[in-house]
Amino acid sequence: MAFKYKFLCPAMVWGAMLFSVALSLAAPARSEPVQIVGFGDSLMAGFGLGPGEGFTEQLQEALRAKGHDVTVSNAGVSGDTTSGGLARLDWSVPDGTDLVILELGANDMLRGIDPAIVEKNLDEMIARLKARGMKVVLAGMLAAPNLGHAYGEAFGSLYPRLAQKHEVVLYPFFLDGVAAVQELLSEDGMHPSAGGIRTIVERILPTVEQAMAALPQD
Repeated sequence: MAFKYKFLCPAMVWGAMLFSVALSLAAPARSEPVQIVGFGDSLMAGFGLGPGEGFTEQLQEALRAKGHDVTVSNAGVSGDTTSGGLARLDWSVPDGTDLVILELGANDMLRGIDPAIVEKNLDEMIARLKARGMKVVLAGMLAAPNLGHAYGEAFGSLYPRLAQKHEVVLYPFFLDGVAAVQELLSEDGMHPSAGGIRTIVERILPTVEQAMAALPQD
């Protein structure tokens, strides 16, 4: 019995090694971190927040805590409209980006800009990003009640329509759970505090992970 064991043991070990190598070759794995860019306005830029408190920084921390190898870059510009975003899109989002979180439209809404113009600009941005091989998470926005029902309907409906047209992941309302919640807003009553950003990250995280799961493997 001992004689047979001496011959079987090395064979079993060698076979297990070959099986392990085969599994590692078959399993998809990325050789580099997933590159995510947050492209938007002051909500993305982190207006009034300190180091480590902004959306992209907190999102990166949350994703890494869940085991994702990821880098999240901030391409937010305070005060930006969809027209401004369209003008700077190509040079603000670098080649090699895997996923773009597109968050624009709040400033257009506050200025009462025609929703048709907002939709046209976002439509062009999504098309350009997709043409460069990038996945998109479209972060929606809702209109302030004082702009009236008709404007609110026209503005709020453009995000789902664009997401369906381009087959991109939609997060319906970027400020979900934060808008009008005073303790989660900064002193201006409009921009999220660090705690507000934490809430946004917690709520959007499954959507971002959904988009990441659809990324091609290297």
